[in-house]
Amino acid sequence: MTSNDTPVMLALHQTALGGPEVLRMTELPRPTPGPGQILVAVHAAGLNPTDFKHRAVPVFLPPPPMTLGWDVSGTVVETGFGVTLFRPGDEVFGMLPYPYGAGSHAEYVTGPARAFVTKPAGIGHVQAGALPLAALTAWQALVDTADLREGQRVLIHAAAGGVGHLAVQLAKERGAHVTGTASAPKHDFLRELGADACVDYRSEDFTAAEEPYDVVLDTLGGETATRSVSVLRPGGVLVSLLPGAEDTGPAAEKAGVCAVVMLVEHDQAGMRAIAERAADGRLRAHVSGTFPLAEGAKAHAQGETGRTTGKLVITVR
Repeated sequence: MTSNDTPVMLALHQTALGGPEVLRMTELPRPTPGPGQILVAVHAAGLNPTDFKHRAVPVFLPPPPMTLGWDVSGTVVETGFGVTLFRPGDEVFGMLPYPYGAGSHAEYVTGPARAFVTKPAGIGHVQAGALPLAALTAWQALVDTADLREGQRVLIHAAAGGVGHLAVQLAKERGAHVTGTASAPKHDFLRELGADACVDYRSEDFTAAEEPYDVVLDTLGGETATRSVSVLRPGGVLVSLLPGAEDTGPAAEKAGVCAVVMLVEHDQAGMRAIAERAADGRLRAHVSGTFPLAEGAKAHAQGETGRTTGKLVITVR
């Protein structure tokens, strides 16, 4: 407590944009849940490329001060007015509303009750904290946007990354033929996840595919999005998660394909689908490293090397 008895917490906070060194452990007022919100004691929170980007440059968020983090797994401490889904003591996980709801890289965070679902008893907080943003992105891209179906062919770029390795699992569950791009040392990992074919982006050209794809999930943007149009069959769908696909309009129209840019949204129905699959082992995040909250800057530095397989997670409790 502070001298005036206002509850406080520690957070990985920044007051300026820049490299990992701008992140500081800072004592801040503990938030209070408003109507329709819950206060969660954070046990673990995933780290995503969007955290690195927002730390360094103004993307969607206003200038600092700010606390980043959208993934969260933890325990409900308090509920706001009107919340009926959860009670104090419930273990939950979810994604805070993207992009403006950031703040999970802290000891406590508030968010809409319906951004969360019950954490499956059979998985730990680190696994649960790794899943929400990346898994929701993969689900919304492949299922909600592309309507990927059994027997279709899908190309997943950066398939060993956070979104990519979860997308491989979801696509295989839907009965698709999955090709993933990744460096050669990660091909065995992708095959273990169920990938049918792998392309070494360092030495192979993904546009040289013998058969066209029905769906391309582009996690890289830019030139990758533009070149991906050529590998789609007429009527195919390119879902890009970064800027670039909006520039493919003329080429996509000429090729008779649909090219869209998708921004992940907090989504309780999607989180329930993820929780069901996590509970029975159909979907699992590969956690390649964990860092205590006090070492969050080290987590950022490792993550933005671009060489991480799967996810990094910040542990809080």
